[in-house]
Amino acid sequence: MKVVCTSGVFSRRSTAGVAAAGLVLTLTACGTNSGPGGKVEGIGLVSAVDLTICTQLPYKPFVYKDGGKVVGFDADLLSLLAKDLGVEPKFLSIEWSQITSGGAFAAKKCDIGTGAMTITEERKRAIRISDPYMDATQVLFVKKSSGYRSLADLTGKKVGVQSGTTGQKYANSQAKKYGFTTVVFEDLALLTNNVKSGRVDAGINDNGVLYNFTKNNPDTAVVDEFRTGEQYGFGADRKGANGAKLLAKLNAVLAKAKSDGDYDRLYKKWFGVDRGE
Repeated sequence: MKVVCTSGVFSRRSTAGVAAAGLVLTLTACGTNSGPGGKVEGIGLVSAVDLTICTQLPYKPFVYKDGGKVVGFDADLLSLLAKDLGVEPKFLSIEWSQITSGGAFAAKKCDIGTGAMTITEERKRAIRISDPYMDATQVLFVKKSSGYRSLADLTGKKVGVQSGTTGQKYANSQAKKYGFTTVVFEDLALLTNNVKSGRVDAGINDNGVLYNFTKNNPDTAVVDEFRTGEQYGFGADRKGANGAKLLAKLNAVLAKAKSDGDYDRLYKKWFGVDRGE
């Protein structure tokens, strides 16, 4: 049982699929929360005691496990929301398509979706998306010894992509022009490991995760960038007012973090450079 006092909107992320056993949430100006499901300040949550956050692990340095705990840039930003609401974040790793399609929200698996999610028109039709919190682009990732430096070098080759990502969409749009074949992997770890092992000749994915990977794997390199003009956002349920209220609170927390220096501190922590460098 947990006592929560709040004067603002209550929300938090936690692993979806919280056990169904428990007590029903009751709330006053300063109330006692226990058991699955409930509302605080008019926002319904999957769990009465957690903010349930869906993602697909690993996607380092945005969300990944370290010593059994989910950490990363996205995890820290959403922890600011949890802290503001006086609750604890929890994570559930699921298929990426369940988040971007809205299926995870419709099934009441989670309150928020994250994982360096590019904002697209297709996704905005399926889910609600927060204000942008980071710019991104796609990059070409290879073994350093391969000699490949651009898509033009990959005629007749295999290019790995992650299922359901904008990297997959971009690679598909270029495959015919440059004569390569795409190979789809379910997560980032499979993609990067298959480039390292030589099963595929190159990979295309977001710049942040692949630059991070090359730091710890010096036999690999990012050799080209494609200015796709992408921005990341956090997702929530599109149906009804609940998701809108939750994201309004999150947008306010993100704006405050950018004004008071918390965002810049976390950016430097996870990317090793000052924002804008």
